[in-house]
Amino acid sequence: MSATPSDRRTQALALLEWLEPGAPERVAENLDGFHGDATEILLGFAFTDVVVREGISLKTREMLTIAMLAAMGTAPGQLEFHMRAALNTGVTREEIVEIVLQVAVYAGIPASMNAITAAKSAFTSV
Repeated sequence: MSATPSDRRTQALALLEWLEPGAPERVAENLDGFHGDATEILLGFAFTDVVVREGISLKTREMLTIAMLAAMGTAPGQLEFHMRAALNTGVTREEIVEIVLQVAVYAGIPASMNAITAAKSAFTSV
């Protein structure tokens, strides 16, 4: 990685800061501790190349992200983060509750119960 941050990295971290103030420092430290290019590659792809695309609002993208992460059931930290980020984009607690209930129908009760745990934690931290 070059000595100066790339535009993709800078843009990705700026969006991450908007989604949850203070998150870029924690996330970049974790990823950079793994490899010097990890922040740019992973966050650059996710946040700079995909999430900021036109066609779906950031609020809608966060709602979709919650549903997908909850259905996967394998990323509790990311699910809780995106629930907090969703609240920061204007998603209501009631909408998150409805997403979690919908997850029960299509991904199962255990996935929904895990999402409830994440939601309760996200709701108390904002």
